[in-house]
Amino acid sequence: MKWHQKFLGRWSLIILSLGIAIALAPMSLAQTQDHLAQTANRDKQLKVASQLYQRGLGQLDTAQFEAAIVSLQQSLKIYRELDDKFIEPYILFHLRQIELIQTESARAFKQYQQSLLQQNIALSPEIKKRALEGIQLGEIGHFYAQEDRYDKAPSYFERSLAIAKEVNNQASEAKQLHALALVKQKANHKVSANQLLQQGDEQFKQLQFDTAAQFWQAAMKIAKEIKNEFLVWQANHQLEQLNLIRDNIAKALQDFEHSAVQKGLVISPQIQSRAKEGIIFGEMGRFYHEEEKDEEIAINYLEKSLAIAREVQNQASEKQQLIILTKSYQTLDDLENNRWIGGTLSHDFDKPSRSVKHSTKAIEYGNQGLTLARALSDRPGEALILETIARSYAALGQHSNAIEAQQQGLTLARESQDKMAEANALKNLGIFYRASGNYGEAIRQSQAASNIYRAYQKQVETAAPSSHPNALPSAHPPAAYINFLYKESLAHLGDAYQAQGDYANAVKSYQAAQTGNIYLDARVFSQIGHTFAQWNKLSEAEAALRLAIKMQDSDQIYEELNDMEENGESDIGLIWVSDWKHQNLQRLQEVLVRQNRTNEALEISEEAKARVLVQLLAFRSQRRNQQTAGSILQPEFPQLSAALKLDEIRKIAKTQNATLVQYSIVGGEQLYIWVIKPTGEVIFRSTQRNPSFPLTELVRESRFDLGIRGRAGIKISQQPVSPTKTDSLAQLYQYLIAPIAQDLPTDPKQRVIFLPQGELFLVPFAALPDAQNRPLIERHTLSTAPSIQTLALTQTLANRPKASGNAVIVGDPTMPTYQGELLQPLPAARQEAIAIGQQLNTTPLIGAQATKATVLQQIPTAKLLHFATHGLLDPIKGNIPGAIALAPDGQDNGFLSAAEIFNLQLNADLVVLSACDTGQGDITGDGVIGLSRSFIAAGAPSVIVSLWAVNDQSTSDLMQEFYRQLKQQPDKAQALRQAMLITKQRYPDPSHWAAFTLVGEAQ
Repeated sequence: MKWHQKFLGRWSLIILSLGIAIALAPMSLAQTQDHLAQTANRDKQLKVASQLYQRGLGQLDTAQFEAAIVSLQQSLKIYRELDDKFIEPYILFHLRQIELIQTESARAFKQYQQSLLQQNIALSPEIKKRALEGIQLGEIGHFYAQEDRYDKAPSYFERSLAIAKEVNNQASEAKQLHALALVKQKANHKVSANQLLQQGDEQFKQLQFDTAAQFWQAAMKIAKEIKNEFLVWQANHQLEQLNLIRDNIAKALQDFEHSAVQKGLVISPQIQSRAKEGIIFGEMGRFYHEEEKDEEIAINYLEKSLAIAREVQNQASEKQQLIILTKSYQTLDDLENNRWIGGTLSHDFDKPSRSVKHSTKAIEYGNQGLTLARALSDRPGEALILETIARSYAALGQHSNAIEAQQQGLTLARESQDKMAEANALKNLGIFYRASGNYGEAIRQSQAASNIYRAYQKQVETAAPSSHPNALPSAHPPAAYINFLYKESLAHLGDAYQAQGDYANAVKSYQAAQTGNIYLDARVFSQIGHTFAQWNKLSEAEAALRLAIKMQDSDQIYEELNDMEENGESDIGLIWVSDWKHQNLQRLQEVLVRQNRTNEALEISEEAKARVLVQLLAFRSQRRNQQTAGSILQPEFPQLSAALKLDEIRKIAKTQNATLVQYSIVGGEQLYIWVIKPTGEVIFRSTQRNPSFPLTELVRESRFDLGIRGRAGIKISQQPVSPTKTDSLAQLYQYLIAPIAQDLPTDPKQRVIFLPQGELFLVPFAALPDAQNRPLIERHTLSTAPSIQTLALTQTLANRPKASGNAVIVGDPTMPTYQGELLQPLPAARQEAIAIGQQLNTTPLIGAQATKATVLQQIPTAKLLHFATHGLLDPIKGNIPGAIALAPDGQDNGFLSAAEIFNLQLNADLVVLSACDTGQGDITGDGVIGLSRSFIAAGAPSVIVSLWAVNDQSTSDLMQEFYRQLKQQPDKAQALRQAMLITKQRYPDPSHWAAFTLVGEAQ
């Protein structure tokens, strides 16, 4: 299941089952500041309560029971004062747990003393204290065992066992040995149950339903034996779904046969079998779509079912698959274009989509389904398709088509007198009209939707019990859910007022939209801040934006992420949360700059950069001494650590002895630049780009000019640089460098570290030419970093004890197959690896020797890693894009994925990725999510990566020269600069020498 889908599914359940949308009365503008202050104070108290709660749990884990009781009771007091009842039962549970542990420990200690008295053995105070400690640890272990925490319980039993032997407590020794045996047996049973569940899933995918059921029944039996309620529920849920699918298949097949009889058709056994196969595929597709397991798997089944339905003329099945396919492709479009923000779906359709292929496909299938639904007089199906394709038209920017489709859906809703469908259609129309620029109509439609939602909510709230003759049907959604939709519609009304420039009514609508739900309220206060900024009410804008950011950093968000953490997706989840608040951080920068508070804006700019990577590096640094080389780390979701303050930023520039250049793109084309010198001087510059030629387009054009596929086997010329190729680079220089050229050091050996944002990560800074056509590398020693704080953390990594192993050098491995094609060999990469191996006195891994297993075995203790091979951009395994091609060996496909690298623990001081596109990936607020970030997260302080597909021969020459230079001087940035300048003399075109950049520490 995709992380976003998993999160959103939980969000829907929260709204529906808990009814957390609590309506607050609209506030006047004069009351806003008071409300902001009150909410900020409440947020501060909640943070203190959460810290006390976490401290209490930590004290409980270390058997500091009295201290744990104090911390938990203080936490409970604050939560009760704030009338926050969500966490109270957990605190009371842990207090009761401590009471039981203390009672049992006292009883066991008394028995121990009596046993020694019977043996005439005297106890010293030290032994008494030690014995009690051992007994308490054992009791904590028993608690975790009862909670099925087989990951934590054994360590407590083992510590208790060691103390029991030390103090000669034979009763405790026997108890801990028995507990250890039992918990390890249960842990093995839990693994077995999980394996059976997975085997059932595989059989289920292969349509082996009976075998899948057998696996799930076996898993349930084990789960019941070890009393693991979650595993029991999981197995039971799978069996229930399987039975539902079987029932649906039987009914659909019966309907098909009945339809054929009515038409006077005779169904042959072959047709019957084929129709059943199609219906099975359709049910599998529906299951994967509705369960939000994997939309691409759903589509695969649905398209198979659609083909068979048309073959056997099963129009009912054909229509059903078209409806679900339309929705599935729309879901993929929303995910690919990152439209889910803070638990709610974005309706910002006035900007072009990053990808249109899925929305195009949704419309194609939708129109086919629409024709069929109308032919079969399926009005509900027709309405569902119209709503889906209307959104897809809007995603493509075809607003008139979106409005037309949704108007037809509105007509159907009114014909059926379905008030919820009518309100939904009006809400969507308001969104589409706003995107089209018709703000007056957007306001009218949004107001109409809000009125219907509100009236319908009151109708449900005042409905009579079910026994009353006028009672509403039970199918009506809960009033809390309708209230949420009502509040959401008010937020959309605020958006329409804001777009029209009616800021007073916009703020009024947003204030009325507050629910007490943290996700929607964070969006509301974000929009209030944005509106105040447009209104030039800067202090109000700052207060609202800071409150929105606090909400996005709240404990509730991270507690829910902890609950949903699965399959090592913690990093992806944290990045998503960080990106959620990124827009508010950018808006806050703008508000501060407009007040001439540029140094404070620098702090906010830093807070917007690589926060998750910073948190991860800090976490792994703490754990590093406790882990063995090569082990896998899976952190839970911690809250993001505090960003740097100005004095800390200055200190890092001084420690690095480098000039830092921090970029921040605000409002699309406004560029803020801070230059932080080693002296501590901070200089702020701002520049505006022509909106008719956006920065993203300029970066794309420069990459199009330079990005020539080389290591994939296509030769590139060695002709002089063409004028068109330098034009886009020269424009980038004027935009990025010219405003600060006078602020950069004049000594070429003085380092300049660029801290980009967004598409600027893909800019080849080394190649940017000045007015005299001199590239920047001729005047400066350059490197890049995801954020200023990562510089400090990578420097800490560089200062750790040096690795004991040799360098690992990989060159031209026996190539694996990718997407059905064998990757081409790289003869120059082989020469490169051999030559570098000679320089470093290391035997390189060449051809069939360079298997993934061999590389993984050697890299944990390696002091340097060099990969001269193919690099891929796609996510080969997991959700992180990027992979390195190694030799397949029959055990695996030969690809070392970015996701696998991310979970390693490296000791190398330098990683060189001499391959294509290794510096690319998914661009987020946390930087480029790909190979470079994975290596840094794994512990490499310095990574050299490429920004495009590089030439085989010129890359080989550049890398060999880099290591020659590195022998002469330890500064990696200086060595790379000299290698670039020397390679440039032989290959003048920047595509040959400017692709590589050093990320991280230079020393």
